[in-house]
Amino acid sequence: MSVRTIRVGFIGTGGNARSHIMAMNKIEGVEIAAFADPSDESLRLAEERLGRKVPSFHDYKEMIDKVPLDAVVISTPHTLHYEQASYCLAHGLHVQVEKPMTCTSADARALIKQVEQTGKILCIGYQRHFEPRFRWVREQIAQGRLGRITYTQSFQGQNWLRGQQGKWRLDPALSGGGQLNDSGSHLIDIVLWVTGLEAEEVFAYVDYRGEAVDINSAVSVRYTNGAIGTISIVGDQVASGMWEDITIAGERGVIWLRQGGRAWIATEDAPTPTEVTDFGPSIGNKDENFIQAIRGEAEIQVPPICGLRVIELTEAVWRSAESGRPVKVERS
Repeated sequence: MSVRTIRVGFIGTGGNARSHIMAMNKIEGVEIAAFADPSDESLRLAEERLGRKVPSFHDYKEMIDKVPLDAVVISTPHTLHYEQASYCLAHGLHVQVEKPMTCTSADARALIKQVEQTGKILCIGYQRHFEPRFRWVREQIAQGRLGRITYTQSFQGQNWLRGQQGKWRLDPALSGGGQLNDSGSHLIDIVLWVTGLEAEEVFAYVDYRGEAVDINSAVSVRYTNGAIGTISIVGDQVASGMWEDITIAGERGVIWLRQGGRAWIATEDAPTPTEVTDFGPSIGNKDENFIQAIRGEAEIQVPPICGLRVIELTEAVWRSAESGRPVKVERS
């Protein structure tokens, strides 16, 4: 049985978008129909990656006006996400937007309302929701193996600052924030998503390292269920690559996630930590899920509420660091 062709346009055709282009191009019934980017070189490289020419524009609004589309993928500087996603929803398009969904919680709430009004799909590019290891953690917690969560510890270190010199991520007008709003957004999202926790209050120190955006952040957080935790973001790490570890402790068990994709679990029934090597099958990727959701074949795995919860916590960190005191997370 043939499937309905989904025509997809790309807003932003930089390096991140090109990975989406390759993934989308492999999905049956998807037609990559148009590109929009202010850079001629970026458009050229995107067409090179695709292997053929498509209508290309410097203005995404012109693309939407001139090319029939069903959906868009937005891979642009962070502060542009809200306006672009909102415009596309208003023009009847489904939207996949890279993280962070928005740079303010007010904009996130406005997008969620717009999704509800239009009935269109909006999902966020948090690819960790599709990784078997994190899905396994979420399942263990949902099944009650750890009991009530009482503590979370999360660390992320990256040679981010050196790699962003002279680039838009160090410009708050385009990035909306620093490492916390960029790679750190993935860490915040996955901790909240696997645990199901919501942040209530934070106390944070932020070191800007002489830049206009946050580079290093040390955050203490209290969750609405009474759990406490820490979030540590190091954006000027000398070591190459991304380094992360996460610990989630509950009244009945604990899970440790460490560098290299390794994981251990210990519970009341089996208190000796056991390394886990089989996390279950893969369920595909974010691009496949986006198309499946448009066709009504699957639920979105990264709905816009995830973007709202992340930016609510992130804003609280910035307010706390500026004021020098604990602040409440302003949740909807």
